[in-house]
Amino acid sequence: MHKRQSPNHSEYDELSTQNNRPVQKSIIDSLYARTSLRSFSDQPVTPEDERIILESACQAPTAGNQQLYSIVVVRDQSKKEALAESCDHQPFIAQAPLVLVFCADVRRWYRAFCLQEGCHPRKPGVGDALLACVDAVAAAQNAVVATEALGLGSCYIGDILENCETQRDILDIPEYVMPCCMLVIGHPRQLQPRKAKPPRFNLESIVFEDSYRDAADTELMEAIAFKLHGRTETLSAFCERKWNSDFSREMTRSVAQWLKGFPYSEQS
Repeated sequence: MHKRQSPNHSEYDELSTQNNRPVQKSIIDSLYARTSLRSFSDQPVTPEDERIILESACQAPTAGNQQLYSIVVVRDQSKKEALAESCDHQPFIAQAPLVLVFCADVRRWYRAFCLQEGCHPRKPGVGDALLACVDAVAAAQNAVVATEALGLGSCYIGDILENCETQRDILDIPEYVMPCCMLVIGHPRQLQPRKAKPPRFNLESIVFEDSYRDAADTELMEAIAFKLHGRTETLSAFCERKWNSDFSREMTRSVAQWLKGFPYSEQS
């Protein structure tokens, strides 16, 4: 297995010829180069840059053009500090100049349906929630790409899925809304070196044609060994630190609670 490199310039030119349109080299290069940033300078994100990031997020693909998400911009420092604690005790969250919480939101459309005379909407269900999560994460990734284009850095915080009761209180989350990811954004510290990007699985390990394929045991373990290359811990230790961790168990409990708030049944 080998480390995947971004396309070279001759490959860009070949793709441009084949597609009859220019390849956006800077976008592709940034996707390969981007790493998470968890240490920020004191320089604020300008209102102009923030607007570009948010507008870019809203250009993401969306199911039926519904935009089944809302974005909470967390400015209150006490709320940032509360999120830093509720999201697995990560102080850098509170230090980030810009904190965005992307929420799956089916409340907006459901309320409009209810307000429309002659419209009789069913109750939102788990399928609606998951579709809205797809919309929200697509918007978040657009925000990440825009952040990179502006020379800023970002980090996804999946721990927003934990401690649903606390997150609901911090962000005043109403019925049929569910936070599904958070981004912290800011400027890198001066002269801060860019970390090497961790290895990704080779395409053969995760891309299948026409149907899902379970790898043979030896093939699977080779792929995992490649993924863990350079780590000092064993697969068993990684399992305990991540899969069996308290925060992972809490996340599973919390998401189950969130989904209970989408009560669709055949009778609803």
